[in-house]
Amino acid sequence: MADFTLVIGNRSSSSWSLRGWLALKRTGAAFDEERVWFKRPDTKAQILSHSPSGLVPVLKHKRDEGELLIWETLAIIEYLAELFPAAGLWPEDIAARASARAVSTEMHAGFSPLRNHMPMDLQNRKPGQGMGEGVAENIKRISEIWEDCRDRFGKDGDFLFGAFSAADIMFAPVVTRFRTYGVALNPVCRAYADAILETPDMKEWTEGALAEPPPGEVAV
Repeated sequence: MADFTLVIGNRSSSSWSLRGWLALKRTGAAFDEERVWFKRPDTKAQILSHSPSGLVPVLKHKRDEGELLIWETLAIIEYLAELFPAAGLWPEDIAARASARAVSTEMHAGFSPLRNHMPMDLQNRKPGQGMGEGVAENIKRISEIWEDCRDRFGKDGDFLFGAFSAADIMFAPVVTRFRTYGVALNPVCRAYADAILETPDMKEWTEGALAEPPPGEVAV
């Protein structure tokens, strides 16, 4: 049994679970995975049995002092960055690292119209749907972030800060939303989105999502 356990929701629709999972995969550490299926009568009770916030993901770490529970995604990323500095979850350069944290927390706290009107859905394609009030403005701002980071910090690689980092983890669910809803992107943003989708970890997560039963159905 691994020292780490990650509790997640449906791969197809749980954007925060994807972020926690990508961060843990990036470390290379072995971990067990526990699934809570969404849209079931006992979903809330199942999540609360793991998480005091009633949300996923939840990272459980067995330590000599006892099990540590971390129930918030950015806190999971920061904890793993401290435990596994070689994973490069944050850029080494201080300016790049500050900018990566800024855009990550902006993603964490904002873009409610996009979240509400374009929920993550890896099992379907819905081109042209989801353009509710405020979504176009969110897409514009996200595109600005991607272009700015790629221009200032990302020229030595395919990702926002060159090498894959926590900032890319935070925006990975957005990339899937843009694909699901057929959002048109400029060449810089399209190349970045494609790079995210082509990473082995994203491919693995997506394959798992496509194999899931639709939300609300019983897994067999």
